[in-house]
Amino acid sequence: MGSDITKANATSGWLPCPIGQNNLIRTLPDGMRTLIEPHLEPVRLDLRMVLEVPHERPRNVFFPVDGVGSVLAVGRGDFRLEAGLFGREGMTATSIVTGGDRSPTETNIQVAGRGLRMDADCLAELLTRHPEMRAHFLRFVHAMITQITQTAVSNGQFTIEKRLARWLLMCHDRTGDHRLSLTHEFLSVMLGVRRAGVTVATHLLEGEGLIRAERGAITLLDRAGLEAAAGASYGVPEAEYRRLFGDGPG
Repeated sequence: MGSDITKANATSGWLPCPIGQNNLIRTLPDGMRTLIEPHLEPVRLDLRMVLEVPHERPRNVFFPVDGVGSVLAVGRGDFRLEAGLFGREGMTATSIVTGGDRSPTETNIQVAGRGLRMDADCLAELLTRHPEMRAHFLRFVHAMITQITQTAVSNGQFTIEKRLARWLLMCHDRTGDHRLSLTHEFLSVMLGVRRAGVTVATHLLEGEGLIRAERGAITLLDRAGLEAAAGASYGVPEAEYRRLFGDGPG
């Protein structure tokens, strides 16, 4: 079993940024990074912490350095469906970047971690004064739109098994952790399917030796095999992000 876990951890995924840093901050040109860093405050990002409320202007912008955040489409009643997720490659409050001021979506933390917090008004002022900084963050908005579009394609075209494999890979990309604290009920909300469908998909991936499911957790055993299982549902947004932000600062 140890060799399987090593195999899962051996591949860090597509994200060209070490855990403990935020890639949007890291890849800013030196002059822009010097302007923004004095306004960044380290914070904990606790599980289920709400970072953005629908239809309200965000007070803060968060740049994760580990953990996973989730952008949720909100329907009638308590309906929630994940539209996109992000971690150390991204940020919250993209409406501040686009000038939209607020969003109908909700953003919260699905895997606890740490991040950097900045006052939203302060960022808005810097973006007004420095168009090149806005252009940098707009590239992330483009990457998120690509991911959300691919999620829509996956929901309409691929099986629950492939979609589950994709979601696990996306979480692993952002955490680097082979063991993810997840319940079937939680995954049913993230994937927008019934809990029974998640259970079947989990058993299929487990039967192929790709994951090990426990109560409240899923362990990735074979990342390469999981990528093969996800097929074309995974990889398009990841390649687009790498095209936009490359492998290093600047």
